[in-house]
Amino acid sequence: MGERKKVISTAKIQSDFVEGRLTTLCVPEDGVQTGPFGSLLHHEDYVSIGTPIITVEHLGENRIQHQDLPRVSDEDRNRLSKYQLHQGDIVFSRVGSVDRRALVRKEEEGWLFSGRCLRVRPDNSKIDSTYLSYFFGLQSFKEHIRAIAVGATMPSLNTQILSDVTILYPKNLDTQRAIATILGALDDKIELNRRMNETLEAMAQALFKSWFVDAVQDGLPEGWRSDRLDNIATYLNGLALQKFPPDRNDSLPVIKIAQIRTGDTAGSDRASAHLDPAYVVEDGDILFSWSGSLEVVIWCGGRGALNQHLFKVTSTNYPKWFYYLWTKYHLPTFRAIAADKATTMGHIQRGHLSQAEVLIPNSDAMKTMNAQMAPIIERIIVNNVESRTLAAIRDALLPKLLSGEVPVNEAIRETAARG
Repeated sequence: MGERKKVISTAKIQSDFVEGRLTTLCVPEDGVQTGPFGSLLHHEDYVSIGTPIITVEHLGENRIQHQDLPRVSDEDRNRLSKYQLHQGDIVFSRVGSVDRRALVRKEEEGWLFSGRCLRVRPDNSKIDSTYLSYFFGLQSFKEHIRAIAVGATMPSLNTQILSDVTILYPKNLDTQRAIATILGALDDKIELNRRMNETLEAMAQALFKSWFVDAVQDGLPEGWRSDRLDNIATYLNGLALQKFPPDRNDSLPVIKIAQIRTGDTAGSDRASAHLDPAYVVEDGDILFSWSGSLEVVIWCGGRGALNQHLFKVTSTNYPKWFYYLWTKYHLPTFRAIAADKATTMGHIQRGHLSQAEVLIPNSDAMKTMNAQMAPIIERIIVNNVESRTLAAIRDALLPKLLSGEVPVNEAIRETAARG
């Protein structure tokens, strides 16, 4: 019982739930397996067209991210057939962020996983793989797996450590599947929003290119003019928020470069809520990290405090899409400038904003463009905020469902009521 208390410390355990070691719930042979080590697969083996390999970087929130996947030839795929994935497998990060995991779906059948990963292959006659993947997503389980990982500077797992963890699950497979269906419906909507936003972003980029790149190759239309990036918007640098410690009962999460990457403030530092409102970030604000990893994002991770090395970009004269897309247009140049800096953390300076040219259309053209572009940007924001709400519902339901504290039928009704 001791280990279960570590994983679900406050759960109300019901009689139809049992617990068992992970190894007893996996297929008998190689139920938990390490990926191919360097002697079997080298970076120079990668090809442009072939079978994808899942690395740690491709493990999202229980989903495999398909962007920038390395690939190997058919010959290497056959040579490494032992490391091919099946639908229902679960891939773990073996090193670093050892609490990251992703469920393998039908479209990833036959892909490979790298040596920095572990693969779990559940025995579906004993436990539903989707249910198990959600159990691995419990915050208490993540904390537990980080605590039992070996190594201080670079935590790591091995097959024995992962095989020995205790899993809590309903004895009835139908109950497991029902829980997985409830949580999966929320995740499916989040994924749908993500894909919709990818399409909307691509539409916005295509419109921008047609207006400001393609259409002006033979010169500016009548009434258009050229200006500089820092003249169309205000680039407000954040604060050194360690100088604004949190109040006991009133604080804000600190938004740093790490939060820009993840899109949320989970686990972030806290700062005083009594800041100049200009330094408070709200959903829909444009943030630009000008140091380290240069990114421009539409922030939808909730209210927070603007840390140094980030610009909050605003304008009283131009619409949000205009200064967002112009900043993003110049991002490759800014990244090249930062990469040339002879420092450990490349950056740009305000002078580079002054050197970045923008084209300003006449008022009639701006109105026409705004009528098309503003709804796209607003839809992206609405989708992202909705996804954050759905994720919060999922994360609140997760420990209650997986411990039996909330009956499955009750959760179905609640989820249906929320649409």
